Amino acid sequence: MSADMTPQMTPLQRWHAYIQNPDHATLFEMLHPDAVFESPVVHTPQVGRDIVFKYLASADKVLGGPGFTYTGEWTGPNSAILEFENVVRGIKVDGIDMITWNDAGQITHFKVMVRPLKAIQLVHQMMGEMLAKA
Repeated sequence: MSADMTPQMTPLQRWHAYIQNPDHATLFEMLHPDAVFESPVVHTPQVGRDIVFKYLASADKVLGGPGFTYTGEWTGPNSAILEFENVVRGIKVDGIDMITWNDAGQITHFKVMVRPLKAIQLVHQMMGEMLAKA
């Protein structure tokens, strides 16, 4: 675990630290072995740490980067909804990450919703390209 990802951090603080400084080893550690990922463009939930990791690591490259910012945050005891935005290939992407953690602080469920339709189509295309390389 990197120095800025201390166990004393809450799961949400760890997530924000990861977004600021993406480290795929840390991301993998943050995921529960039976984690579930729900994509805005894939009909069925993706189950298991390996596939969830592939989706989230690819999303870093597609949606992340210098313009990515969280603009809103709603939290519960073991969950958060984080509203984000970025401009990708000239298209403004708005969305939310819905994240749930277990009591050990591991991500158990991660759902992404994206708007508008143009953004969904672009994310679908780019994620397909990234996942094909993974």
